[in-house]
Amino acid sequence: MRLRVTRYVVNESKCRKCYVCKTIVRCPSPNACIGCASCFLACPYEAIEPVEAEVSAREIQIKVDGERVFVPDGVTLKHALEFVGYRFVRFPEKGENTIFTPCETGGCYACAVLVDGKLRPLCHTAVREGMEISTDVENVEPLRIIEGFIPHSVGGVGTPWWIKGYGYIEVACFSAGCNLRCPTCQNFMVTYNSKHEPMTPEKAALILSVVRRKYGVDRMAISGGEPTLNRRWLIAFFRELRKRNPDARLHLDTNATLLTRDYIDDLVEAGVTDIGPDLKAYTLETFQKITGITDRELARKYFDTAWDAVKYLLDNYYPDVFVGIGIPYNREFYPDMEELAKFGEAIARINPEVQVCVLDYRPEFRAHNIKRPGVNEMLRVKKILNDVGLKTVIVQTYLGHIGP
Repeated sequence: MRLRVTRYVVNESKCRKCYVCKTIVRCPSPNACIGCASCFLACPYEAIEPVEAEVSAREIQIKVDGERVFVPDGVTLKHALEFVGYRFVRFPEKGENTIFTPCETGGCYACAVLVDGKLRPLCHTAVREGMEISTDVENVEPLRIIEGFIPHSVGGVGTPWWIKGYGYIEVACFSAGCNLRCPTCQNFMVTYNSKHEPMTPEKAALILSVVRRKYGVDRMAISGGEPTLNRRWLIAFFRELRKRNPDARLHLDTNATLLTRDYIDDLVEAGVTDIGPDLKAYTLETFQKITGITDRELARKYFDTAWDAVKYLLDNYYPDVFVGIGIPYNREFYPDMEELAKFGEAIARINPEVQVCVLDYRPEFRAHNIKRPGVNEMLRVKKILNDVGLKTVIVQTYLGHIGP
């Protein structure tokens, strides 16, 4: 069959030999590109480029949920299933043959199916002749790539300001995969990691519990990447943490773009006591600029969900569940500081007492030319937010956190 495909090649003139594409990305087909795009998305210097081509692909036979189908060779399993009527979405929705594929880089395992009896992500698995696939994984223990397992002296945006900086205050782990494409990604070596082997919720909870006991802290956290992508995994993880650590505070840092009201209810029921939603922006246009989401309809869903999550948390769970809101700041995001003031006003209308942590975004990932804000600039940001009614504002600086 004739097939229009996208393949990815290295532009040697741009390549800086950082080897991110080798060290954190597991190529699912190293001898012949199948178009998964994980190396393209992970490259800090955008040295890996898409090339469109029309190729002749042979048909192969696979079995999907017991039915034999013919699909093209040389593509990802996700692309193969598109040929037989499956639909893939980056915001959860129900529908026959509809599968949620939020990260598309092989880390979150939200799109995982059973491939010859083993759980594998559709977006990061090469199709091959004769493979047998089951899309019914509700009763299969979920997996996800998790790394880090380290002590923290600062914590995240969902950590109360009054305990930051006093020795180790919590232990944290980090989840691979994210639904956003922020050019300023502060943790891209985790976000785009597909190299590590995935873990069950039980194993991750066990390791983090051991680390907690080693450092003698009473707080346990997960960040990312974006932890909420794989809902079944995350709920099971927090339930296992609570079972092993009945006295601990359990902390989730999240971009909140998938944090629907029922999801919040499930997380609190599972044991979460502290949540740090990172709101990103006040306007959809700035949200798209910061997150790299070019599809306006998808960006709108993420944007609205995050704002609704904050309101729902503050109206229904705060202060029993501690909420700390994150705001990313760099002058490149806010050439007009009036928008930042409106951002603060919108939060203050929901709850003026809530903790707001302003993060000083530095040159990172693909944002090589921005300048990290100085201390005085961050103090000006703090004053703007205080002046519009927010009472608990802390700002992150290279000297540490200041405030409230």
